Amino acid sequence: MRYELYYWPSIQGRGEFVRLALEDAGADYVDVARRPRGMAAMLRILESGSVKQPPFAPPFLKAGRQLIAQTANILLYLGPRLGLAPSSAAGRLWVHQLQLTIADWVVEAHDVHHPIGGGLYYEEQKREAKRRARDFRTNRLPKFLDYFGEVIERNRGARTTYADLSLFQMIAGLRYAFPRAMAKLERRRAWVDALHQRIAARPGIRAYLASPRRIPFNEQGIFRHYPELDG
Repeated sequence: MRYELYYWPSIQGRGEFVRLALEDAGADYVDVARRPRGMAAMLRILESGSVKQPPFAPPFLKAGRQLIAQTANILLYLGPRLGLAPSSAAGRLWVHQLQLTIADWVVEAHDVHHPIGGGLYYEEQKREAKRRARDFRTNRLPKFLDYFGEVIERNRGARTTYADLSLFQMIAGLRYAFPRAMAKLERRRAWVDALHQRIAARPGIRAYLASPRRIPFNEQGIFRHYPELDG
């Protein structure tokens, strides 16, 4: 099957978690909005009144006649089909649970630079962002890192799943947004670099990272580097 991924063409964002799974598996897919007239095609789906089960926002995936939205939901669907999820129902729910926890983490990382509202520019909420960043670096970031470190420790030897790929993306994004904070936190958490290196070395991911398909991090996406927020 050829998958159609719909997401904004100039940022990694939430769509990147889906791209990583597709690229790792060598799946046949097209990143629709990055092609000529692709944005118009995506907006037609978002704005069309003819779609019975419309998505709220990108990313969404077309798989045959199915239209699936929400990152964790898309990965729940793709995981077994791409060999990136356990075979048992209990195992699939466990990986989905991890992905939903990552989704919470994504929101918190985003809200560091937009603590009041997404409709305001960063420059309109810099004071509040500095306060939010301090709490994120001091309390929330260590808590998430320690949780996933414990999960990895308890599941040594388990097969790679899409949750591992998503953790790779979180590490990469947080290193970009908070290089000083992450360097400090990683000194006592060897699993972070070990997982990042392990996933980056997978053939599909290695090829993807070296290709122009991997959009660079920038100050329009979820992970943004503002030095004043890095402590």
